Amino acid sequence: MNKNDIIPLALIDSLKNVNSSRIDFSLLPSFAAHDLHLTMNFLTIYSGNNLTFVSYRRELERLLQWSWLVVEKSILELSREDIEAYIQFCMKPPKEWIGKKRVSRYIDHEGERVPNPVWRPFLVKVSKSKFKQGKKPRITSYQMSQSSIRALFAVLGSFYNHLLLEEKIQRNPIASIRQKSRYLQKQQKQAQIIRLTDEQWQACLNVAKEMAEEKPKIHERTLFIISAMYLMYLRISEFVAVERWMPSMNHFYRDSDQQWWFKVLGKGNKLRAIAVSDDMLAALSHYRENLDMSPLPSPSDHSPLIPKNKGRGPMKSTRQIRRLIQACFDRAILALEAKKLQDEADSLATATVHWLRHTGISDDVNKRGRPIMHVRDDAGHASIVTTGGYSDVERKDRHQSAKRKTVDLKKEKDTEE
Repeated sequence: MNKNDIIPLALIDSLKNVNSSRIDFSLLPSFAAHDLHLTMNFLTIYSGNNLTFVSYRRELERLLQWSWLVVEKSILELSREDIEAYIQFCMKPPKEWIGKKRVSRYIDHEGERVPNPVWRPFLVKVSKSKFKQGKKPRITSYQMSQSSIRALFAVLGSFYNHLLLEEKIQRNPIASIRQKSRYLQKQQKQAQIIRLTDEQWQACLNVAKEMAEEKPKIHERTLFIISAMYLMYLRISEFVAVERWMPSMNHFYRDSDQQWWFKVLGKGNKLRAIAVSDDMLAALSHYRENLDMSPLPSPSDHSPLIPKNKGRGPMKSTRQIRRLIQACFDRAILALEAKKLQDEADSLATATVHWLRHTGISDDVNKRGRPIMHVRDDAGHASIVTTGGYSDVERKDRHQSAKRKTVDLKKEKDTEE
């Protein structure tokens, strides 16, 4: 049997169950247990941030499986050439390593947590618009995105730096690849920011208001979430509770100058304070009144900002929030189609929840003229360069300077005259 034909099993369970999951090391090389122990020591650094843990787990689990099953080496023995071979493998994995639907890594079986036999290390997906057209994922169409390749380099580089500091290896095999990588496409300046058009945003807002009137118990929350994503540039992960942080009502607070702010734990476990506009404060008051609360929170109000659909406590899954926003997007698509704005509807069909944050940032930079440093701090960008990428001014000027170019120089001269 070809080594690539071996079907790998999941190695690392969720944060909650990682210490109670069973792995049958009798089916693995003798060095596998030690490799996994080193990997878990590294992953525990990120145990306070589930999203980072999940991202790092994905990349390191793939590396372990390839190293053990394909080249039959310990991860401590991999050279630069091995890592290059691994990257090529990831860009075109064998079909036995690719799944067509997202499933849990581990399942409960006879009182034990065991690897799910239908899980695969790689996943092929189709866009939302194609899925709605009845298109299904095909293993033969798997393609690794540039963002996935960048994540692979970042995680493996960080992991091997950790092993270097722990004196488990003598050199980082990733370092020399990154300097002259032929795998990453370089972009000219900033990539184009993907955002909703004015028509699309207005349709989403109108629909959210309609949904809130029809089913206030569910969709007043939807209206509040899309308002917060647009007005405060919140990421979807910043709405849900994690092990060390629960977004609470009293994270909206008033300072000594009677100005309202919202405190949030963002990427990289960094706290930031976001300036709250009058409209956002009104949206908060409306949302709280629907929850039978006072219009504005007191400093002692520790109730969850986004409670569960059922039961008590905070929402812990971004998936639930995505479903609420997607329901709003789907209805907005129908509203745009009813107005015969088919191009707008088709474009919205490809949108993701994150577009709401991009739209809010872009509108503040381009339409409201907020100082770019203010937007940077509210958005939680590490650099003003990132925020500057939302400005359309340079792109518009560049397009205008190109607009009158022709292939016929005589025609161009006549136009100038």
